[in-house]
Amino acid sequence: MKDELSIFNSQYSMNEAVVLANGEYPTAPLPLKILAEAPYVVCCDGGADEYIRRGNTPDAIIGDGDSLSDENRRKFGHILHRISDQETNDQTKAVNFLLAQGKRYIAIIGATGKREDHTLGNISLLIDYLRAGADVRTYTDYGIFIPCRGTRTFPSHPRQQVSIINFTARGLHGKGLVYPLSDFTNWWQGTLNECTDTEFTIEAEGEYLVFLNDTVLR
Repeated sequence: MKDELSIFNSQYSMNEAVVLANGEYPTAPLPLKILAEAPYVVCCDGGADEYIRRGNTPDAIIGDGDSLSDENRRKFGHILHRISDQETNDQTKAVNFLLAQGKRYIAIIGATGKREDHTLGNISLLIDYLRAGADVRTYTDYGIFIPCRGTRTFPSHPRQQVSIINFTARGLHGKGLVYPLSDFTNWWQGTLNECTDTEFTIEAEGEYLVFLNDTVLR
């Protein structure tokens, strides 16, 4: 299992920056490691409170400051970037902030939990970030969300669970998976697939999300 964790580390954690959202703070080894080793950390508003409480200092805080503690709003006001755009959420503001700095390789952590509507929104926005030119992944305590376009191959191991969430993809076809793929029209249809080998491939034209679920991440 340690070898598998090394694969995830080497392939998926070459990040220029990490966005720490205001969901559940991570507890699993991989997202905690990525956060600890991040060269640049942007916290989404109140997400900064727990990060600071643990003895860290963010490089930037993005949001209107309404969920940030009064103490941290005063102490870290010099790195608080208030962006008034109400058409995007704080996670998107943070990603756009990084893209404007030329940082494309971005890990998002703490984007799930607490409120299910926020979780769904944050997950679906990964496709928007892909379209904007970001190479982005969301790490949770249970797996990794990866926005994809076209044909992709992923390292894996037999019986690893994989879910494919379709957005605009056509001609979906899988290799190295137990169940066949089709042009799914609802998110649930591509969930709970399973790998059969040390890698799997998804062939498609268009965009989709891959979720790699594994206890190795915990």
